[in-house]
Amino acid sequence: MTILALETTAKAASCAVLREGAPLATAWQATGLTHSRTLMPMVEDMLKNSELTLADMDAIAVAAGPGSFTGLRIGIAAVKGLAWAGDKPCVGVSTLEAMAWPLAHMTGTIVCSMDARRQQIYNAVFAAENGSLKRLCPDRAISLAEAAEELRQLPGPLIIVGDGWKLCTEFLMEQGIACQAAPAHLRLQSAVGVAMAAESLGVEARVSAQELALVYLRLSQAERERLARLGSLG
Repeated sequence: MTILALETTAKAASCAVLREGAPLATAWQATGLTHSRTLMPMVEDMLKNSELTLADMDAIAVAAGPGSFTGLRIGIAAVKGLAWAGDKPCVGVSTLEAMAWPLAHMTGTIVCSMDARRQQIYNAVFAAENGSLKRLCPDRAISLAEAAEELRQLPGPLIIVGDGWKLCTEFLMEQGIACQAAPAHLRLQSAVGVAMAAESLGVEARVSAQELALVYLRLSQAERERLARLGSLG
């Protein structure tokens, strides 16, 4: 199986091609430039330099959430466009699970963390051993305090991954909970993890471009403010 994968859920943007579990090509950057400016040129250059085309792909995968609302929409729109153009199926995967897959070779509890603001994180927890993952909780938006109480009960080592790694690690250590950040080169979201997650789901997870959907976990700030205004008017 050959999978083209995109990741745009946070500051870093990346793309990758995975074939039978091994990366064939990848491009990644966290320069702060907008994904709408950088993503498609990265995909085009990666495929061209690897002498690959959409026709070589069995599916196109994307991190479908949670994450930055703008980033998610850019990634989903790009995958829908590629899928329609190449008549390919899509796979939407959990951003949090995709973070954990590059660490599956380690032994311990993988704590996936994205800064959700307001002292919350987007979080999921996995047990990793011998290249496999076991999910220990669903994707959720949770306060750091609540997460800390849950994680206190789990066996170590606790390995923190994702763009919320610093926030989460510092908070846990302040609470006396031993933990460590993932290795720097595996710490942030990447399309390689997206492809690995998509491959683990198998062909049953494939959907059409039209069926591909986002997973937000909570309302955007704009939507929360709109509901608050409607509530005050009522």
